[in-house]
Amino acid sequence: MFDPKRLLDDLLGSKVPGTETTVRDKAGQAVQMARDNPLAAGAIAAVLLGTGPGRKLTGTAVKLGGLAAIGGLAYKAYQNYRDGQQPAKTAAPAGEPELLPPPSDSDFHAAQAPQGEDEFALTLVRAMIAAAKADGRIDEEERRKIGDKLSLSGIGGEAEAFMRKELEAPLDLDALVASARTEAQKVELYTASRLAIDPDTRAERGYLDLLAGRLGLPDQLVEHVEATVSAVKVAVPEARDTVSPNPRW
Repeated sequence: MFDPKRLLDDLLGSKVPGTETTVRDKAGQAVQMARDNPLAAGAIAAVLLGTGPGRKLTGTAVKLGGLAAIGGLAYKAYQNYRDGQQPAKTAAPAGEPELLPPPSDSDFHAAQAPQGEDEFALTLVRAMIAAAKADGRIDEEERRKIGDKLSLSGIGGEAEAFMRKELEAPLDLDALVASARTEAQKVELYTASRLAIDPDTRAERGYLDLLAGRLGLPDQLVEHVEATVSAVKVAVPEARDTVSPNPRW
């Protein structure tokens, strides 16, 4: 069985523990050296979520790792919502916004997940993939290109098979929503989905609104998540690739 938490780190471009290298960088370097092919130099996030101009995590969010980053963002948004702050005032200034992991005794901490950390990590990965497919632009040709790049990414056969299966599977919103077993997990699931995409199309915005509604998240809380996520994402230059014409990350 592959490591779901590592796959989540891959999707978010998190730091490799004990180094200053991101998973995305490491995968890209390995593929580049092996194939000398710039089209294969993106890691999993770029492969799945598109490699046109977009946004990526920055600051301490990258250093925390996938589960801790999502939990920390969701916890921060929830705390600001609970404290009655205005969402527009919660966004940190550009640069290196500080993000702390959620407290160990909080429901937002992965160790508190009733289904276990690995299972909840898979839930968050599925949420990100579902969001990435929200606009319906991942057609058969694009899936083929993504599959080719997944084969080059070095994530391992089981993780690759899982990603391919999830990309091809129809959206099951009922199952996705039901997989969030606590109120905190509902906020985290929405946070992961929002991290996966910048809702630049009507379909993407509609999907996020539908997801928030099905999760029962108040509008004000959703606005806090939007502000908190926006604070830790920065623009990245256009990559040399044509996997998707739709800007995502």
